[in-house]
Amino acid sequence: MTLITAKTVSVSYGANRVLRDVSLAVDPGEIVTIVGPNGSGKTTLLRLLIGAASPSSGRITRKPGLRIGYVPQKLHIDPTLPITVDRFLRLPGGTTRAAGAAALRHAGVPDLSNRQMSALSGGQFQRVLLARALINKPDLLLLDEATQGLDQPGSAAFYQQIEEVRQATGCAILMISHELHVVMAASDRVICLNGHVCCQGTPETVSAAPEYRALFGTGTGGALALYRHEHDHIHDETCAHGHAPQDTQTEAAE
Repeated sequence: MTLITAKTVSVSYGANRVLRDVSLAVDPGEIVTIVGPNGSGKTTLLRLLIGAASPSSGRITRKPGLRIGYVPQKLHIDPTLPITVDRFLRLPGGTTRAAGAAALRHAGVPDLSNRQMSALSGGQFQRVLLARALINKPDLLLLDEATQGLDQPGSAAFYQQIEEVRQATGCAILMISHELHVVMAASDRVICLNGHVCCQGTPETVSAAPEYRALFGTGTGGALALYRHEHDHIHDETCAHGHAPQDTQTEAAE
């Protein structure tokens, strides 16, 4: 059963239309990434899916009882506040110590429980936010540019951890990202957004689409240089002008 569906949703603020007739669906266990230029409506769409905003038209449908975990772009904690990772995870609305420890293991940082939040590196901080999002065992994990501010190796490591989270928990993952150099390797399906859905499909299909190249330049095909992913299931692949899916598989760089 599909976890969450947006059907022809539009969002307008006065005369400014941010989203126009956007439709998408996320199925159990898949990793979907939304890419698009600044101002393309990516964060607005995520707010609709979370339930933090309502569409001007169209409809959002969620599976009954759907559990959602959310990892924000950033979270500011006063550096003078003495709070450990364990205590942060158990803040109101949090969890037990044992569940927090399990979530840290899934996030790839099992040894951080007693560290001060203020002493964490940027990458460690984002892993802790990931752990907090995993505490309630979500069916769907939403990430809003969660690697913003990390260097390329840190981003790549974070996305690899996301794949391990998917394998360990079975949850579906919907990510927003501007990091084309690593996002392709982390995704089953990519949706290119620019106020509307320009194109969507596998990373190979989207990177070859004229709509995608018009937004990001012809050189972005190189983002697939490190891509290697074996699919054991089939996704519908469509682009704005009905481009057929490609059967090619990009090999890892030698």
